[in-house]
Amino acid sequence: MQNRRLARPLPRPATTDLDAYWAYSSRGNRAHLRRRGIKAVIPEKRDQAANRKRRGRKGGRPVDHDAELYKERNTVERLINKLKAWRGIATRYDKTPESYLAGLHLRASVIWIKDLTRTRAESRAGDRGA
Repeated sequence: MQNRRLARPLPRPATTDLDAYWAYSSRGNRAHLRRRGIKAVIPEKRDQAANRKRRGRKGGRPVDHDAELYKERNTVERLINKLKAWRGIATRYDKTPESYLAGLHLRASVIWIKDLTRTRAESRAGDRGA
């Protein structure tokens, strides 16, 4: 008897939107997301837009994406970069998921405390200047 893999349906995603970098704007990626019922929030590359326009009517419609939602992706990327600035998180020294998660919580707490102290110092400086 052959060992066959059973085809299981993919789980439904937790979100209906996917923000991605423009490098992932291929036709295949967009088609896969469309089949799964996920809205792609990916801007179109310049060369893809030029090729689409060059083909005229055969090129299809322009890609529609929510520019405001795409801007929020930048905030998440900056947070990830701040987290990775801590070597233990960037290199994944921790062997267990629990200790890695504890490191993430610790680093996020440090980032949050620094942000709070910076905000309070700025507000105090603004009060003195007024």
